Amino acid sequence: MGTSQSSKGPGSGVPMVPSWADAPPLEAADGDDPSTAEGNDRDGDEDDQQAPSPIAPERRWLGVRRSLGNYGKTGDRGAMQRGVGRYVRDGYGGTRTAARRMAGTASTAGALGNALDILAGARTPDSRSAIDPALLGGRSADDIMDAVVEAVRPVDGTQDAEASREAIKDALTEMLTRFPDADLVGLSPEQREFAIERFVAHDVFRRFDLDVGQSIRENAPNATAGLARLRQARDYIKETVSAAFRSLREAGKNIISGRISAVVREALKETFEVFQGYAE
Repeated sequence: MGTSQSSKGPGSGVPMVPSWADAPPLEAADGDDPSTAEGNDRDGDEDDQQAPSPIAPERRWLGVRRSLGNYGKTGDRGAMQRGVGRYVRDGYGGTRTAARRMAGTASTAGALGNALDILAGARTPDSRSAIDPALLGGRSADDIMDAVVEAVRPVDGTQDAEASREAIKDALTEMLTRFPDADLVGLSPEQREFAIERFVAHDVFRRFDLDVGQSIRENAPNATAGLARLRQARDYIKETVSAAFRSLREAGKNIISGRISAVVREALKETFEVFQGYAE
């Protein structure tokens, strides 16, 4: 659970969205067709990406640490929700900047969807694809998951890449637990969609843990309680992400080939809006 690199969060006086994390929202990691995306949503994303990142103010994490420290001590769910809300509002300056900070999550989700489509035979690999179903057939689940991780999120020396690699493996493992008869080289649309949703949830949690998870660990009465409270925070994030995707599905915005990144960006915004609602 979590990582030894968890800290007290990025400092003040620096861009809230690092240049290397400010990926263009229109990159076609999943073969997005711009003509099929929501015009207003994409235009808004383009405006966000072109604007300079806000500079982090002094004491940006003070309220976050106070709430999460209280949660670490007591296990109070309300304190945890306030901490997560302040994480979005104060730590990242609100929903739009928080979603912009997680632009890489949307891009990686698109690449994951592309890889799983290729494995399932739902998409023909092109010359750039690092996934070859013919070579992976008959391999163990661990071997196939490792191949997907390497293809979707290669190591690049950043914490984001390492967190996303772990999130992909977590998501695929959870999908196999949910669907014990699933075949990684022949996943159904439902199974592929579940894996993508769970990747988004795990990736958001890992970013949260890297930034401020230490506040929970340091204030918990013991290591066991600290891990339990981190799991509770992770489950809350997963529940909220799942609810965002469910809301989008009800509005007719499904995770389908060619629209994965766009739908994930919307789900992240909805998720962060819910979180921020608990900031007061």
